[in-house]
Formats: sequence, structure tokens, C-alpha cells
Amino acid sequence: MKLIRFGEAGKEKPGIQDNLGRNLDCSGFGEDWNEEFFSQNGLARLEEWLHANQENLHEIPATARIGSPIARPSKIICIGLNYRKHAEEAGMAVPEVPIIFMKATSSLSGPYDPIYIPRNSKQTDWEVELAVVIGKRAKYVKKEKAYEYIAGYCLHNDVSERDFQLRHGGQWVKGKSADHFAPLGPTLVTKEEIPDPHNLRLWLKLNGKMLQDSSTSDLIFDIPTIIEHLSQYMTLLPGDVISTGTPAGVGMGLKPEPRFLEQGDIVELGIEGLGISRQVAMNDPEA
Repeated sequence: MKLIRFGEAGKEKPGIQDNLGRNLDCSGFGEDWNEEFFSQNGLARLEEWLHANQENLHEIPATARIGSPIARPSKIICIGLNYRKHAEEAGMAVPEVPIIFMKATSSLSGPYDPIYIPRNSKQTDWEVELAVVIGKRAKYVKKEKAYEYIAGYCLHNDVSERDFQLRHGGQWVKGKSADHFAPLGPTLVTKEEIPDPHNLRLWLKLNGKMLQDSSTSDLIFDIPTIIEHLSQYMTLLPGDVISTGTPAGVGMGLKPEPRFLEQGDIVELGIEGLGISRQVAMNDPEA
């Protein structure tokens, strides 16, 4: 299945994308795609409901806003420097264990919402990433069992303010958590539709120019290793998002000069099987 959410920000309704690419309204199911839904075997219940009701579902208007495919999760956890060439372009050592940082859940936004350039930002950057969505409570998971805890996968742009991240003291979270810094989706694709998440092309264009073009086969730490590692330190809850890292080609690493987002820039990104998103950079209207 491919899950979507649509409607005004903060008032999204649940839906699915069918095999013909149509977005269908699932409001009649009576639940949002959130922690409670996943924790109560929601995907299986939804599949059964769709068998009985899908032919009668209304198509969502093409003009409807598409939101994050999951409601605000308890955590957005990210893995840093998880592609070897990205570590090299950042001038950092290839990590021996996964580097963990968080994004505030308030940074979550829809796949076509604008990227807000924060007040006093000098270096707002882009990062195409494969995100994993947890399907059930996970604690002390062995990597051999990791796939049992996955609900599905999403496209994620781990938007980052490098000056905030690296030169304002403290941890990376402060450069990762501004509003609209976590465009997710357009869909959550359930795991049975992605038999090998370690062999997916992922790419990103800025104003039509390809800057990131790689494969998840280049991940330093694979998904089972990441889930095992994280679940030793914290309980992963249903609906939690794990973003697995970005390949080379971010603005910070461009040669001969870095390039960061300016108002009006258009960012397009995609992952094989997970869809394409598009964001226009704009100054934060509250700045």
C-alpha cells in the first residue's frame, strides 16, 4: 500500500494512492496514520477495509495539498555521514558506528510545501534521504529481526542549516529543526512493495541541475544495523521516522564554492519506488 495524507496543514485527512496513481480519500476508515494506528495493527486492518470499500472511495482533487504521509511522530531520528563520499566532501572521518542526531517533530512538512529559510540563516542546505517508518514498538532489537519492526519507507529531504549546525556550539539538532526542515513523502510505501531498500536510486536537483545521484547500496550502515543500534539506546515507537543519511552532492560540499538555498530556488528529489517531491525555498514568513 501507499499511504498519503491531504488537506490543510494541521487538519490533514488520511488517504491512499492506488495502483493507477490516483489519490483516494480514506476518511471513512476513521483513523489517521499515526502512532495509535500503527500500534494497533492498522496496516492489516486498513488492507481488509480497502478490500470492502476501495471501489467506493472518492478521488482527492488534484488541487488538494499533500501533507506528510504520517501524522507527527514521537521522534525523527537521523543518521549522519552514512555515505562514504558525503563524509569525504564534508571533510569528516568515516564513522565507526552510526552518528545519531534528532530533528524536532515541529520541522515536519508536506512534500510540496516550501522550505522556509530561517531568520539569520546563511547556509540552508538540502539532503535527499531514505526514511524508514517504524511499525511497532522496538527495543533491544537484533538486526536479524529488524524488518519485522518496519512499516514502510518514505522520501525525506533532511534540510539543514550548516552555520547553525556546525558553528553555533552544541549538537547538530539546532541546525536541523527549523519549521519546514523535514519535508516527508509524498507517500509512505509499505515494506512489501520495496523488497530491497538497499538497492534504490536516490537523487536531487536544484533548479533543474542534478546535484545528488546515488544508490542506497552505498550506505555505510544498513537499515537492520541502524535499527539494532538505535534500539539499544531508546525505544522506537510506531510511526517513528529514521532518516538514513544522504549521499554526496550537498551544497556545503560543492566545489569550487559551496552553494546554499536562496529565495526562489527549486529543489526536486526522488527515490525509486517512493515518488518525487518538490519544494520552493522562501524566507520564513515569521522571520
